[in-house]
Amino acid sequence: MNKRDFLKHATLFSIGGLILPSSILSSCREESLFEDINYQGKVLIIGAGAAGLYAGYLLQAKGIDFTILEASNTHGGRLGKLSGFADYDLDTGAQWLHGRNSILGDLAQQTNTEISIDNSELKYWFKGEIKSSLPKDPFIFENDNLSDISFLAYAEQQGFDNDYANIIEALAGDQGADASLLSAYWNYKDEENWISGDEDYKFAKSFYDLIHENIAKSIIGNIQYNSPVSHIDYTQEQIQVRDSFGNFYLADKLIITVPISILKLEEITFNPALPNEKTAAFSKIGMGPGMKVFLKFSAKFYEENLYGGDICAAYVDESEGKPGNDHVLLAFVMGHQAAYLSSLGSDSAITNALLNELDAIYGGQASSLFIASSVHDYTNKDFIKGAYSYSSIGMGNAREIAAQPINNSLFFAGEAMNTNGHHQTVHGAVESGYKAVMDLFKGIEK
Repeated sequence: MNKRDFLKHATLFSIGGLILPSSILSSCREESLFEDINYQGKVLIIGAGAAGLYAGYLLQAKGIDFTILEASNTHGGRLGKLSGFADYDLDTGAQWLHGRNSILGDLAQQTNTEISIDNSELKYWFKGEIKSSLPKDPFIFENDNLSDISFLAYAEQQGFDNDYANIIEALAGDQGADASLLSAYWNYKDEENWISGDEDYKFAKSFYDLIHENIAKSIIGNIQYNSPVSHIDYTQEQIQVRDSFGNFYLADKLIITVPISILKLEEITFNPALPNEKTAAFSKIGMGPGMKVFLKFSAKFYEENLYGGDICAAYVDESEGKPGNDHVLLAFVMGHQAAYLSSLGSDSAITNALLNELDAIYGGQASSLFIASSVHDYTNKDFIKGAYSYSSIGMGNAREIAAQPINNSLFFAGEAMNTNGHHQTVHGAVESGYKAVMDLFKGIEK
């Protein structure tokens, strides 16, 4: 559903069956670096999301000793799969592959993973009616002399009045943010750097399966679950890591891949304290509330995609690109809308609020055809606490600073640390995991 207007191209190469990027992350020749490395030290990776899993996958390929410390009881981070709710699997987290010009695009092709272009039609709930088009197109922003103001303020400057408010929220929500918090300028600069392609793809099975089957499975033996890291001491030659249960781990190198929300909240402490420039960069990277609610119905009465709800700005037909016949509508909720629904306190209250809105739009059909719901509130997940990163007002080069290694010992990865425009995405997280490993390799004496 993202429309990327500024596209570049990257070359990918393969070594021993691994899919690696050769040009999008560094000017040096990483293929030579990857082939030549011979490291005998111990690496700890914090977090078994996409970035941590791919970093481990690369280290395993070189025979390097590593362990992934995962806070929860499962791997995948903001990836997850819901089976049995419908006659097809659902992605509880990330579900679209945004473009195919990436490590994961090549992995999908290499493994014959069934994906299809999402060409579903978008309609709007506007002034009490469902519209196929709008009087003024909110997708077209005039980018000349764009200043660092909020997405909402810029939309108002361009003449989008309150009738468009929920449409604007849907556009900002696609970027993981409230329209009042997302920077129009820095979001535009992100779009300029986007290189993976302008088509969005859906998985016949699930995005989770692509990562689990082809990356995670081979390194599961290196993952230690239920190990939330609370403290990192990098004052000595070996790094000492402590989890919240008092267990200690030693490492020569450390790759930190936790969500930016965890770093912003300082749920992991450091000795010595991280540089002020680093923590200031963390604070500038936004990450707001996010929720996915699957609503199953006995018949389809809704649009393929609908923007403009007051309770949920974006509804998506989950059956698109899937092999089954069940009717599942996704409420894709971000920002203050997600915070409001979360505040209702129960899955049933959240479901009822969404059904009431859909009843108002579709003349009571939602309640009469409703079968079941499944609520996934990432704001309340202990080790995630939000949706995905966005570029806030005053962002500047915060991602570059946040992603910089410290003392050739601490390396940072995760979608928020992606510096080539692919933050917010799984393939961007994977790219950041690759970059962290390459930075680690570069610092090793030959």
